[in-house]
Amino acid sequence: MIRKGDNIDTRMLSAIQLAYIGDAVYELLVRTYIITNEELTINKMHKSVVNFVKAENQAKYLRKIEDSLHEEEKNIVRRGRNSKSTTPKNTTFMDYKYATGLEALIGYLYLKKDKERIFQLFEMILSTEKE
Repeated sequence: MIRKGDNIDTRMLSAIQLAYIGDAVYELLVRTYIITNEELTINKMHKSVVNFVKAENQAKYLRKIEDSLHEEEKNIVRRGRNSKSTTPKNTTFMDYKYATGLEALIGYLYLKKDKERIFQLFEMILSTEKE
């Protein structure tokens, strides 16, 4: 159990573990954004969230923000992209790898308790969505 003040050595976690927690954090960010910025029915909210979290779009978002990442963040993304994973069902292999990289980055930042950077990156993602 993680308690306030606990530090997690993210170097000891695999990229898949980082992506696992990052997936949950990213979806929570998206859901929070959707319910606070759009007046939609539950069905439309769900469809909007699914659109944000699908691998194809996560890969697109990562490609848009890649140049803004710090070197350490790029290394985490690279670890996520290069991690061994199952073959995706509803997307291309490369999009799946990039999505895993984005999720690993979000998980890494979350476990480092760097909420400010998560929010900065999420704002960049939102701006690419509006283009």
